[in-house]
Amino acid sequence: MLSDYTPRKDWPRPPAALPHARLNEPPSGARVTVAGLVLVRQRPGTAKGVVFVTLEDETGVANVVVWQKVFQRFRRAVVAGRLLRVTGRLQRESEVVHIVAETIEDITDMLDDLLAPPTPSHDRTDQETGVRSQTIAVAGASVRL
Repeated sequence: MLSDYTPRKDWPRPPAALPHARLNEPPSGARVTVAGLVLVRQRPGTAKGVVFVTLEDETGVANVVVWQKVFQRFRRAVVAGRLLRVTGRLQRESEVVHIVAETIEDITDMLDDLLAPPTPSHDRTDQETGVRSQTIAVAGASVRL
């Protein structure tokens, strides 16, 4: 995924997700997509319906601003989602970077893939040729690679 672009000249455009550590590269106003685990949801009483969400991926955190109209459209995802993908405009003020959300997708079901048991496999090396092969079980059948 990350090998198909070069730093500072191109960045993943939606729906590919930009690693949070690279949020300093796109210019302010660029449309980007980020994904991550929800660390914090805040809805201060003084914020006039604005919700602030902090997402974390393996490279860092991303601050997401969800305006009231966007919150109303994606309420279920914002309130219940544990893993979100957010597309929006990058906003930069000095060293602080925010994503102003346009669309929010609950991708919590992808967390289940992490819990799935690995497919059984068996490595072996052919004694005559020294060639290593791998046999995996797929739907009850063995496939030799």
